[in-house]
Amino acid sequence: MAAPTRLCHVWVGAETGALKGVNLQRREASNHAGGEGLSRARGVSVLTWGDPAQSQLLVGSLDRSLSVFSTERGKFTGGRRCPGGGGAFCGLGVLGSSVVTAVESGLLRVWGLQEDEEPLQELQAGPGLCRMRQDPTRPHVVGTGGKENALKVWDLQRPQEPLFRAKNVRNDWLDLRVPVWDRDLQFLPGTQRIVTCTGHGQVRLYDPRCARRRPVLDAALGEAPLTALALPEGDTSVVVGSARGDVAVIDLRKGRVLRALKGFAGGVRALQCHPRLPLVASVGLDRFLRLHRLDGHLSHKVYLKSRLTCLLLNTHLDWEAQEEPPPQKGVKDEEGDELWDALESIPTPKKGKKRKISGI
Repeated sequence: MAAPTRLCHVWVGAETGALKGVNLQRREASNHAGGEGLSRARGVSVLTWGDPAQSQLLVGSLDRSLSVFSTERGKFTGGRRCPGGGGAFCGLGVLGSSVVTAVESGLLRVWGLQEDEEPLQELQAGPGLCRMRQDPTRPHVVGTGGKENALKVWDLQRPQEPLFRAKNVRNDWLDLRVPVWDRDLQFLPGTQRIVTCTGHGQVRLYDPRCARRRPVLDAALGEAPLTALALPEGDTSVVVGSARGDVAVIDLRKGRVLRALKGFAGGVRALQCHPRLPLVASVGLDRFLRLHRLDGHLSHKVYLKSRLTCLLLNTHLDWEAQEEPPPQKGVKDEEGDELWDALESIPTPKKGKKRKISGI
């Protein structure tokens, strides 16, 4: 019997449109689909919590539908369409009783949850948008970035002009312009600084209080496009994942790699760190949900059958009390040894000498 949805540690969205709840203690996953069933046209693109108690899950799909899933009742309880602009959702947030959405064409809108409500507010962040994130300490402040769409910080209470507009780095050693491609971003808690990862393999740290508007840290991590970014506890490091399947912990003070996390076999789509424990969860194209400790140890690995797009952690559960007991490998090895010892050994036949045939 599947574990109750309220006991799921991780929620994962898939390209098939399935919402998957994973209980790491039991190593079980449950699939949930809306009223229209599973369809790649309704693939899940973004997830976020709808309330502080983490009992309502907001699910944004490729067809621009926004669904509400109750973890207490284990089913979808409502939703609405979010038309306007073009492309899929690239960001989802909650502002009081309203929902903030962003799409790839750059249109940000603030919605009520009623289907017949018009957008309460909107702004244009520019085309080619890849990610929109909220500041966790100031929910009315959001950051945006994309392809040839540099980092901007917006105040939804005064959306006419951005609070901060990043400036591109200086030309390279050939005096050529460096292309802009911000794939993901996060606000450092308790500060105004923002860290981004780019499609050209850079990790950059911005401080809006700095007058020059260029990154105060610019670290290159190879040529693979970076696709996801997550913040561990504290503000001195960041975890990044690439389209090649590389995941690394980066020191934001010196811009160097602290350690690499192993075991990936496909591009990484999403990362999230636990806010109080040294854990980072990841999903990607190889269909596995992985939970690593920040020291590099792989704690859990669950196969979920579909290509995965996004994830969300339930941080209200007691993760330490519900850790899975270690597998009893010693018992299995002893059983195997007893079986092999009981088998009768067969002597290896001696090879006869080859006879030479004269005349050949």
